[in-house]
Amino acid sequence: MQAVQSGAGAGDLRAVILTADKFEDMELFVPYFRLLADGVLADIAAPTMEEIGGEHGYSIMPDVVIDDVDPGDYDLLVIPGGFPDGAPATVRRITHAQEIARSFFAASKPVASICHGPWLLVSADLVRGRTLTSYWHDGVPEEIVGAGGNWVDEPVVVDGDLVTSRWPADIPAFTDAMMRMIRAR
Repeated sequence: MQAVQSGAGAGDLRAVILTADKFEDMELFVPYFRLLADGVLADIAAPTMEEIGGEHGYSIMPDVVIDDVDPGDYDLLVIPGGFPDGAPATVRRITHAQEIARSFFAASKPVASICHGPWLLVSADLVRGRTLTSYWHDGVPEEIVGAGGNWVDEPVVVDGDLVTSRWPADIPAFTDAMMRMIRAR
């Protein structure tokens, strides 16, 4: 699938979604489609150019390999969740994915992360002093707190240029906050 632009109002904004095999379908596709509908160019970045699959049977072809992503080309970083042994665990171990996240934080560019996605932020040492939420099981809150973050159980948390949510039921609030951030740029 190629990134396409539709809708109006977002201009030349670009987003990159960092994921891998065993992603949470709704946490990838709903933000992706919301970005496209609002005219934001969105690229799916994965470890390879091979098709990746979601927990519920949907699949997608990546637009770019994570190691080839230039964070300077993008205005928004989206980090969906997935199985604890799937996409979030894979992405957090990719050195360049950590560098991408650090680059976004250093440039004060919006980052949107849901469910197990904040694991990448923990691995990149980016949660210290931040308030965020995540999925409430699988050790995610404990890792956030252990890395110096403040974990709260809320549908959506906005801390500066970071928006986080817990799980698929929070996607409406998550995508609304994500879109407000990128429109403000």
